[in-house]
Amino acid sequence: MLLHTSSTIDVYLEIGKKRVFAGAIDWPGWARSGPDEASALQALCDYGQHYERALTPARLDFWAPVDVSAFVVVERLEGNATTDFGAPDAISTNDLRPVEEVELRRFQALLEAYWQIFDSAVRAANGKELRTGPRGGGRSLEGIVEHVLEAEAAYLERLGWKLKQVEAHDTAAKATRVRQATLEGLAASAHGEIPARGPRGGLRWVARRFVRRAGWHVLDHAWEIEERSQDHERT
Repeated sequence: MLLHTSSTIDVYLEIGKKRVFAGAIDWPGWARSGPDEASALQALCDYGQHYERALTPARLDFWAPVDVSAFVVVERLEGNATTDFGAPDAISTNDLRPVEEVELRRFQALLEAYWQIFDSAVRAANGKELRTGPRGGGRSLEGIVEHVLEAEAAYLERLGWKLKQVEAHDTAAKATRVRQATLEGLAASAHGEIPARGPRGGLRWVARRFVRRAGWHVLDHAWEIEERSQDHERT
């Protein structure tokens, strides 16, 4: 595993018209947003301890920053409608770098750590009522789980990796299949085994972009579950 030994953390900013994402270059998946650059960086810092906790079981060397002075903005990206909708979507120059074998194993370990914290959040919230928005909005716990699995399957399509179908009612089996396919697809992409363009000529996602988006999505919903269940208990 690569060790995090620097006192600074390189980040990118994805700047939309209504929302800005700040994400850590070397820790794909750790990304938060805000209405402007300063608030996005502060949100990223605020979730540093959450992220550190997520990585603890995997024994990956990460220490949450004390404040935003630890961040070094190395790239600013132009956002799009997806950015403003609430998901990081821009391609960075870092995404285009090849993935060496050691780094591939690290990315796979990160994803497995993210899935573990998601599963832990689901187990802790099981049987509890999640807080809803002021108009009753917000998915149920079962809805979040299904949404995450569907999104991961969609990300695999963007990567160009086929996923064998699993019976929709068997959530555990579906999660196992999707996650195994994610690790396999990531490896195939990193090894250059997936053509850069699909059968209709569209560009496929590269390995770094794939792990960055997939990692962010599962962490985002893990933290959503934790916060909505805890907030409901306090009311």
